[in-house]
Amino acid sequence: MDHKVFIFAVSLLLLFYLGCGEAPSLKMTNAVCKSYNQSWVVFHYCRLKAYSRTKTSLNLNLTFTEPANNISVHVKSMKKANGYKPFLFDFTLDACEFMRRRNHPVAKIIWNMIRNVSTVNHTCPYTGLQMLSDFHNVDIPLPLPSGDYLVLMDWLFDRKPQFATNVYFTYVEDLLPSSSKH
Repeated sequence: MDHKVFIFAVSLLLLFYLGCGEAPSLKMTNAVCKSYNQSWVVFHYCRLKAYSRTKTSLNLNLTFTEPANNISVHVKSMKKANGYKPFLFDFTLDACEFMRRRNHPVAKIIWNMIRNVSTVNHTCPYTGLQMLSDFHNVDIPLPLPSGDYLVLMDWLFDRKPQFATNVYFTYVEDLLPSSSKH
C-alpha cells in the first residue's frame, strides 16, 4: 500500500511541475574564439547575434588552410561561483573517431544541437571554410541548476593546440511560476 501512496505523490509532483513550471531558458552571453596557429586556422568571425532580449545565436566562420586529419577536442564545462569553477564534465575526444561512430554521450548532445547548422557534418579530413550559422536552438536534455556557465573547447591537430572556442551562457530553470504572472 505504501508504494501506491509514493507513486501517487510522485505523480502529483510531476503534474505540478509540468503544469505550473516554466520552460528552462538558455541565453548565450559571449563567444570568444582564438587561433593559436594563424597559418593553419584563420577566424573570419566569431560572434553572437541578438534577436531579442532572451534569444541570441552563435555564428562562427573559420578556414583551415591545410587539411586536418588527426583532430581531437578537449571539452570542459565551468559554472560561475566566485569565478568559474569546473562543473559536470571535462574530457578529451578524438573528433575524427566521433564523426565515424558518434560514440560519446556528451559529445552526441552537442552534435545533435549543431549538426543542422554547421558544415562539419562529415568525417576527416577537414579543410577550407568551416561554419556554424545561426546556432540558437539549444536543447539540453539534462537538468542543470540555474546560473552562468562556460563551455571551453580546445581543438588540437596532431596533438598540438590550434584554436579555442569558448561559449558563455546563462541558464534559468524555473520550477515554480513567478508571482508576477498571477
